[in-house]
Amino acid sequence: MNLRAGVDLGGTKIQVVVVDERFSVLGQARQPTPTKGKPADVAAAIADTIREAATAAEAETSELSSIGVGSPGDVDDANGTVTSARNLPNWEGSFPLAGALSEELGPRVSLGNDVNVATMAEAVLGAGTPYSSMLGVFWGTGVGGGVVLDGKLWLGRDAAGEIGHMVVKVGGAKCPCGRHGCMEAYAGRGAMEARARELARKGEQTDLFAIMEKRGRERLTSGIWARALVRQDPMAVRLVDRAIEALGAGVASAVNLLDVEAVILGGGLGVRLGDPYRKRLEHAMLPHVFADHRPPRVLLAQLGDLGGAIGAALLASESETVGA
Repeated sequence: MNLRAGVDLGGTKIQVVVVDERFSVLGQARQPTPTKGKPADVAAAIADTIREAATAAEAETSELSSIGVGSPGDVDDANGTVTSARNLPNWEGSFPLAGALSEELGPRVSLGNDVNVATMAEAVLGAGTPYSSMLGVFWGTGVGGGVVLDGKLWLGRDAAGEIGHMVVKVGGAKCPCGRHGCMEAYAGRGAMEARARELARKGEQTDLFAIMEKRGRERLTSGIWARALVRQDPMAVRLVDRAIEALGAGVASAVNLLDVEAVILGGGLGVRLGDPYRKRLEHAMLPHVFADHRPPRVLLAQLGDLGGAIGAALLASESETVGA
């Protein structure tokens, strides 16, 4: 049996799957992403999570034919490096992630952009399979996008799909990227948390941080936002409403440019909040869609929270083919 590991490295969690040649998940594991330390500490946590997933699949890491990692930041698979992964602790420079994992675990390691691998997973194995063009929208710590045109991932000059940095308000809120008015400044979970902390310091009441402490977390994860929404926490409701408004404008603008057949909503928040918020995104987009008589289908990511990790395993299989 040809076993592969796929790693979805996110701002709040490391999700790993071990799959067979048909991409059926045989084992999985999840750990929080370190909030302190250096890139080497993140690499060590990834290695631990891969070992845990291999154990769940009743396998040893030495039995893995390859490991694929979907990572934020500037990913250079040829050199095995990740640079400026700003949603990860102290990851401003370049770090040889592929080499570090291969040295620790043994198998060959392939790297890809986290959103691109998740988009391809949905295109090849998930909700996007009926369509030759689609836009993947991954709503999580940031807001990532992936573009498939004529059945192929469109990379542009290597920076296509940065939907989170489409401007939805000129001179608007400051984004984690340092610019102003980006969609991510309103809809990224990191920016939403920063805004919630600012409002709490000013005395506004919220259950968000009480839920966070009760759950033993250091960040406002997707699950914490979901629990606060169930409680109708006013701050959570207002900030999520603000996020949906920004997502609607930004995604619709991308649709107006590309005229894709489908929009696939994924990411930690997208998957956790589920179909009611898929419908809300669809509704928020419609006033801004030029061809509103035939808007694209808006679908929830079919592979759910495992899509990024499965896509990373797919990346590893492509690497094997190329290297054969």
